[in-house]
Amino acid sequence: MKQLWHLITSLKLTVVCLSFSMLIVFVGTLAQVEQGLYLVQDRYFKSLFVFWGPEGSDWQIPIMPGGYLVGILLMINLIAAFMAKFKWTRKKIGICISHLGIILLLLGQLATDLLSRESAMEIKEGATSSHSSDFRINELVIIDQGNPAKDKVYALAESLVQSKQGAIINNPSLPFQLKIEAFWPNVSLTGTLEDSQGQLKADHADYQRVEATTGFSNVYLKPMPPQTSMDSRDTRAAIIEVMDGGTSVGKWFVATILDPQTWTYQGREYSIGMRAKRYYEDFSMTLLKATHENYTGTNEPRNFASRVQLRNRQTGEDREVLIYMNHPLRYQGLTFYQYQMTAGEMVQRQGLDPSSTFQVVKNPTWVSPYLACVMVGLGLTIQFMIHLVGFLRKRRPNTTALEPSSAST
Repeated sequence: MKQLWHLITSLKLTVVCLSFSMLIVFVGTLAQVEQGLYLVQDRYFKSLFVFWGPEGSDWQIPIMPGGYLVGILLMINLIAAFMAKFKWTRKKIGICISHLGIILLLLGQLATDLLSRESAMEIKEGATSSHSSDFRINELVIIDQGNPAKDKVYALAESLVQSKQGAIINNPSLPFQLKIEAFWPNVSLTGTLEDSQGQLKADHADYQRVEATTGFSNVYLKPMPPQTSMDSRDTRAAIIEVMDGGTSVGKWFVATILDPQTWTYQGREYSIGMRAKRYYEDFSMTLLKATHENYTGTNEPRNFASRVQLRNRQTGEDREVLIYMNHPLRYQGLTFYQYQMTAGEMVQRQGLDPSSTFQVVKNPTWVSPYLACVMVGLGLTIQFMIHLVGFLRKRRPNTTALEPSSAST
């Protein structure tokens, strides 16, 4: 135990963790060119280990620690060294405050990764919405439309769908069983492989027909590598077989770019589809007016503004709010930023409905980095002032009063 405690509190562990953190930043930055930002974040920074394996193989080995492991070890090392080597004395109070600030910064970053989320809320002018959709996470949904007043939604995370390929999901809350025939993280879809003359298109040679019996059955797909651009999204796809005991009701092909498909089962209407994960709120927002202004004589946007009606039945709140560039709405722990807009003269000429999209950010620990930086700066300032005052005291000259001596005559 003494050797372990000595290792945890040693400066060597601090140097090793800092070295690995710089290595992760360097390697991760280079990997963004081919793998994209989001994949690099998950693989290098939001993981305990960074794995590597031959392309096309199913096995991988850890080759270096990930960001989570380095951060946890560095935080443990910092806390242990703080407990073992620092004492609460007036001469070291600045160092103590600075160390507490660094600890808070590490804990706050971990909490932000685990608790924060970003989503988008798109509303057409005159329409109302009470949910936002995740940018990256998707879900398989089964919607019971038997009640005209309210739909009942069964949502399965895409991670569950991916891990259950070939297996049957038999959940008591579901009205039937679901068999996951296949899952693709990203695909390219087409409805035909031939051109107008009936010839096979050259770029469609690698496409395969979807083995679905109901709904979108005349579809061809090609597995694709993950998207690397921040503005692009992967097209998730799967083949889901609905089972009634040992009897097959049908096989449906679902994808994030396809509309839900409806069928009747035991006298009730159901629909199945894959979509972005939704986050429902206790309040609603109605888009009253979407304003898109350009600089005079140019197509450069000058201002995006959305006037919305905010309603909350639980609190009785009903008010108008203006959301525009650099002026978000903060409400119930959420921040609504003006993200995208479809409005203006071009929309009117094309006969489209004006709409506005808000970026919805939830970050319960948003204040932690600001507080941590203030603590570190305050601690360093206090420590500097303590040493400065001590230095000035030592430099102060001894001014001893000299008694005048009587001159002899």
